[in-house]
Amino acid sequence: MAPARPTGFRAFTLVWLGQVISLTGTAMTAFAVSVWAWKATGSATALSIVAFFNFTPTIIMSPLAGALVDRWNRKVAMGVSDVMSGLGTAFMLALYATGHLQIWHLCAIGLFSGTFQAFQWPAYQAAISTMMPKEHYGRASGMISLAQNGSGIIAPLIAGTVVAARGLVPVFLFDIISFCIAVALLLCVDIPQPKRSQTGEEARGSLWKETVFGWRYIVARRPLLWLQLSFFAVNLTSSVCVTLWNPMILARTGDNSQTLGIVNTVSAIGGVVGGAVMAAWGGPHRKIRGVLWGMVSVSVLGIMLMGFGRTLPIWLVSGFLGSFIVPFMNGSNDAIWQVKVPHDVQGKVFGTRMMIAQVSVPLAMLTAGPLADKVFEPRMMPGGNWAPIFGALTGTGRGAGMALMYVLFGAGALLLSVASFTVRDIRDVEVLLPDYVPPGDQEEDVLAPEQTTIKTTGEM
Repeated sequence: MAPARPTGFRAFTLVWLGQVISLTGTAMTAFAVSVWAWKATGSATALSIVAFFNFTPTIIMSPLAGALVDRWNRKVAMGVSDVMSGLGTAFMLALYATGHLQIWHLCAIGLFSGTFQAFQWPAYQAAISTMMPKEHYGRASGMISLAQNGSGIIAPLIAGTVVAARGLVPVFLFDIISFCIAVALLLCVDIPQPKRSQTGEEARGSLWKETVFGWRYIVARRPLLWLQLSFFAVNLTSSVCVTLWNPMILARTGDNSQTLGIVNTVSAIGGVVGGAVMAAWGGPHRKIRGVLWGMVSVSVLGIMLMGFGRTLPIWLVSGFLGSFIVPFMNGSNDAIWQVKVPHDVQGKVFGTRMMIAQVSVPLAMLTAGPLADKVFEPRMMPGGNWAPIFGALTGTGRGAGMALMYVLFGAGALLLSVASFTVRDIRDVEVLLPDYVPPGDQEEDVLAPEQTTIKTTGEM
């Protein structure tokens, strides 16, 4: 008799390990490609455009991907995402090895890979809900943050060394192998499909109906809507600053890439430490406190302090603390949604939730540069209109305008975070909405056993 496949937290740990390896390969490729693109064009705009085409499809496709995640087996959805992302890297490898790789290829491949990456997050988050008890949701989210930030530390170091010695081919090959390992580990575990709930039955229908169901579900539950709108608002203000992270530090240090590398590494270490603590602790008992106090802390320590700083020690403290806090904020938020939303509609709801929160990032990418170049930087140069007013806060000269943006947009994020405490729908979201109780404990939300045939096809 074949041995039983791993289940529960052990199964999640194996899937997580595969994602650690896969994320490291992806981060190595991203770093190597950015170096290649910079050498090929010498244009920061070109890098921004490539990043835009990589990120935006994931956001746009999230609601549709979420609907398909709930239709499909969650393990299949995660596997498809990994396989297609690996295929995108294979395309880059073939083009680079034959001397045909160009910037527009990176945009096209980013569009392709980003579309399928839209499946990964809702499938991963929804799978957590069926793999372990809700007491461990915060720990699982902490482990995810640990994986994401850990790859940010080691990937640039490895990729930089390999590219300098052997070029891009070994990096691409490792990335492809890493996707294969992630899929292999995924196939080794058991990820239970969710039991059908009454809410899930009401959501069933055409693909369009299921795609927009996430919107209808969130809008019908004001506490979840307000919670997600608060993330949208804070993300909009903070994403403007994150977009300017590299150019601000480079401008303030005379284009010292070594200083930038140190700040980025220490920030990633902060994320790793925060993720590890969240994984061990699981977050506060009332998760909304982790969300709201996390927003306040990141606004002050991770954004405003970075703008006020003019020396490496201040940037290191701000970068570390800001990244340290994020896993608690995001992990607490994830746990709230995983507890409140029925498991068989989490793909639809989480896909929409991601779009609401993250649609601000492309907007920030498109607006941060022009605001810095045309408005803030000229006015904060010596003799500029704003230098006498704000010079005491951030100094003047190159980078001071972007630093002022950090201070002002960080203050905006702080005000929005504090305002969220005053909204009862946000502050008491865990009380106002009941926890979802899986079938077997809540009879009124469970279909009879004879009704649990999974529908695999539907009207498009």
